[in-house]
Amino acid sequence: MSTFVPISSPIKQRILSELCERFEDAVFILDAKLRYMSVNAAYEVMIGYKEPYLIGRPLGIYAAEFLSEQEQTIINDISNRLDENGFYENSFALTNRYSQIINCHISYRRISIDEGVYYVGMLRDISSIVKGRQQVAHLLNYNQLTGLPNRKVFLSQTNDVLMDTFQEVVIIRANIDRYRILVNNLGQDNVDTLIKKFVTRINSLELKQLLCFSHFGGDDFGLLFEFSDANMVRHELDSFMHICEQPFVLNNTSIYLQISVGVSFYPKDGHQLSSLLNKAEKALHYAKKHGGDDICWYNDALEQESVDSLQLEAELRNAISAKQFVPYYQPKVALDTGMITGFEALVRWHHPMRGLLQPKDFIDAIINHKLSFDLFCQMACQIAEQLVIWQEMGFTQHVCINADAAEFSNPEFFGFISRLFYKHSIHPSQLHIEVTESSLMMRHASVEQQLNAIKKLGICLSLDDFGTGYASLSYLQEYPFDFIKIDKSFIDKIVDNRTQSAIVKAILDLAVALDMSAIAEGIETKEQRDLLLEMGCDYGQGYWFERPVPADIATQMLINSPFSKEFL
Repeated sequence: MSTFVPISSPIKQRILSELCERFEDAVFILDAKLRYMSVNAAYEVMIGYKEPYLIGRPLGIYAAEFLSEQEQTIINDISNRLDENGFYENSFALTNRYSQIINCHISYRRISIDEGVYYVGMLRDISSIVKGRQQVAHLLNYNQLTGLPNRKVFLSQTNDVLMDTFQEVVIIRANIDRYRILVNNLGQDNVDTLIKKFVTRINSLELKQLLCFSHFGGDDFGLLFEFSDANMVRHELDSFMHICEQPFVLNNTSIYLQISVGVSFYPKDGHQLSSLLNKAEKALHYAKKHGGDDICWYNDALEQESVDSLQLEAELRNAISAKQFVPYYQPKVALDTGMITGFEALVRWHHPMRGLLQPKDFIDAIINHKLSFDLFCQMACQIAEQLVIWQEMGFTQHVCINADAAEFSNPEFFGFISRLFYKHSIHPSQLHIEVTESSLMMRHASVEQQLNAIKKLGICLSLDDFGTGYASLSYLQEYPFDFIKIDKSFIDKIVDNRTQSAIVKAILDLAVALDMSAIAEGIETKEQRDLLLEMGCDYGQGYWFERPVPADIATQMLINSPFSKEFL
């Protein structure tokens, strides 16, 4: 058995010295006065100075008066904050000989040998770790599309300002109007480019007293101002709105953005961040609800409107559950004979307290609270039941029901329509669907698919309010319509206004060329009816024939058709 031989001190020292020299971390040894005694190769590489140059020089290489404030602070911190065991560690940024900034972690220990005091330090380059943390911090605190601070940063900075301010603090919430339409028409990538152009343009304004311009995401922005008088922000907002009126050029096309803005300010509207932000958002919602492209300052009346809105939503949901919505039927007639060819179904609300309500009293709230599809389904079921009754009486007239984007974009739309015919045993040709132009402007990919699918079922399609939008002609090419409904605004002055008359004649000629039928809306006089008939219009509806009526009166009208009025 071999005898174990302990390592001798000289060999041990040589091994440790060799290990220190090859160590990947930078190691240095200082004397009691913090002067360099030795450094390893890694330290030479990191700092940029060779050991012979460093020997005898103070930590920091130069005398204290030549060091930056930050470097002096670090050296004083190292000297003064050793713990009771003579140990210290910290992380800081170090500038080397080549002006490179290196993020380091230092561990530093005092050692006493033979009544002598020495300091041994170890530096580790943690730049990659710090960079990773910075990237994570950036992801957490900044919008990745625009590089602007996100909502979390905006709230934090606003809260800090409110804690310390002696001035008035203005909180602004801004939205890009029609954002979904822009995405559907241009594509998300192009809209992202548009938003970056928008941010660049706002930054170029260099708005006075702007403390934070934040991107909450998508079409949503926040701005924070501090003024001696909050009304001074009006000039900045005028600049903000004016610059958005100028077109943005995207793929050689001019795009116009409309912006809605809500404003609240401290101390008038409150002292707490949550309250001020909520009030700015209520003002923003009011601006968007009333058409957008406007600035709304918060006021107490908005609070009541919010309460009323919540109450109305509850009433609407209850009305749908209780089936308080009913169809009223306005006849569509053949202009030459007065025979009823069908009806347009128009929704009415039998409110338990307020009586019979028109759509203008509730339809916007139905859309805002996303109840459109529920209402559509309830109306369609009642119409189908009425069609069955009329069918059993020997009447085959059709009924038109209006639909918009909210219905078409619902994935259950086609299935519901299909089941409706199966459940009630009515022919698809008895149900016509009138499509509003807003449905087509939304350009949901599902809209065209849904239209083609229900067309294959045998349902007739009408383009409602033709001529009032910007792209009606293109819609006639893209979608399989059977009828064009000429808007009432063209019929009102058709007798006395040659321009209106010419427009209506052009629409009628277009309908013939496209193998479609035209229906004139809003006929209120015999003269209008006669002129339309002379122009070649076959069908019409309006108060001259009859207002919308409940089902029992519509049934009696079918029995008595044609009207007793003189048509010929």
